[in-house]
Amino acid sequence: MILDFKRADDGLDKAARNTRIEAMRAELVGQQQTIRDARLPVVVLLEGWDCAGKGNLIRELICEMDPRFFKVASFGRTPEYEERYPFLKKFFDVLPETGKFLFMDTGWMEDTVGKYLRREISREEYERRIESCNTLERQLRDNGYVLVKLFLHISREEQLRRITDLRENRDTQWRVSGDDLWQQQEYNQFMRTYDEFMEATSQTAPWHVLDGESRKKALFDGLAAITGTVRQAIALGRYEGKPTGRQFPLRGGPSLADCDLSATIDPDKYKKKLAQLQRRLSELHNQIYRKKIPVVICFEGWDAAGKGGNIRRLAYPLDPRGFDVIPIASPTPGEKARHFLWRFWTKLPRSGHIAIFDRTWYGRVMVERIEGFCSENDWKRAYGEINEFEKELTDWGTVVLKFWINIDPDTQLERFEARQNTPGKEWKITDEDWRNRDKWPQYAEAIEEMLQKTSTEYAPWYIIESVDKKYARIRTLQIVTDALEKAVQENVVRGIKSAPAEKKEK
Repeated sequence: MILDFKRADDGLDKAARNTRIEAMRAELVGQQQTIRDARLPVVVLLEGWDCAGKGNLIRELICEMDPRFFKVASFGRTPEYEERYPFLKKFFDVLPETGKFLFMDTGWMEDTVGKYLRREISREEYERRIESCNTLERQLRDNGYVLVKLFLHISREEQLRRITDLRENRDTQWRVSGDDLWQQQEYNQFMRTYDEFMEATSQTAPWHVLDGESRKKALFDGLAAITGTVRQAIALGRYEGKPTGRQFPLRGGPSLADCDLSATIDPDKYKKKLAQLQRRLSELHNQIYRKKIPVVICFEGWDAAGKGGNIRRLAYPLDPRGFDVIPIASPTPGEKARHFLWRFWTKLPRSGHIAIFDRTWYGRVMVERIEGFCSENDWKRAYGEINEFEKELTDWGTVVLKFWINIDPDTQLERFEARQNTPGKEWKITDEDWRNRDKWPQYAEAIEEMLQKTSTEYAPWYIIESVDKKYARIRTLQIVTDALEKAVQENVVRGIKSAPAEKKEK
């Protein structure tokens, strides 16, 4: 067991230990500048027992650091049935930019173990979350993050003593919650589950167990773990992971070569069908809101293929309070300085809402790949990271729909020239559009690989023939309404409860 360790004397007297602590604090301050130069983001995750002193330890760790280049994030215990976002979102939200530190006062360990032992998630969901935690940690490492995981450990007797001291002082009574008392009562069960979690999540970064019964020793060992890990990362340089080889349930297609671009629809039939589908979509929007089903709709396609017109017809019947259209442009400096999926995690819809992305995370394996904005390792690894991202969404219960709006080069040229020659529309054509057109063959190759490697059973791609824009709009609306009909009928939203589960007496 990881937590079954013997407390040993490190052989240092008080003066020597204090001297070493000050030296490591000074080293940590120096490392702030070094990681900025090396563009290394550092995440320090501090987990541990209630009343073990996590807040005090973080204060002692950061006391000499430059506050402009670190952040502290604290995560409370929100009941699962009140949460409206996927499990990992709140942890992605706080990720630091390159060159900065993040200190986390509890995180994915407490969120997983606490909910499991409070019976807010099932054993199946608990094990799935362990897999998600391993995925998160590996993705952070592969994208250059330095991860240090600390666990502040105290005995059951020490925890009881601290709880008693806090409760006997009327000024500190408020600091002891019902969860603290319950954890003390169920200490052995928590001990086994904490240990199980740490054993299962030591694949990417090891856990460092700190002796919380001695504040100085905990500080000493915490500083040693952080400075040692950062020192090693600086020596090795920014880590860049390679594709994991993880297998996903792929659908084996579709392909641009199989797309019949001659597909069309009669204008009169279009008007009638459009009104019918939009009316049904409006009804379904109310139902998915009531049943708390989240929806993510992704649009990619050739320039001038008709994404905007598709999105307008899709958004028109929706209640504006329950959806967002999210246009994705080139990443800002702050977005470039984080995990490439960060800017998409932060824009996910809460349950019962719809997010429509105009361009998506697939820019990583198209524009960024072709224009050289990321390394070859980055875009090759991204296929698996994207599949993992979308699996997180669908495991949580999200309906994920992905559309490639397809046209041929002649149609694109005709639309480019029409835009250029039409007052009021010339803003829609840019020099970049023309440059991208010159690279049609490279983009076609990248698109085919993207479709083959990321069209999964749980998040398939749909190629929409769009030489006839009206046909494209009807086909898109039909796919969306069919998918939402199915989701409403199944109403399977894993990981979300509409009411609190029965809990043990505390």
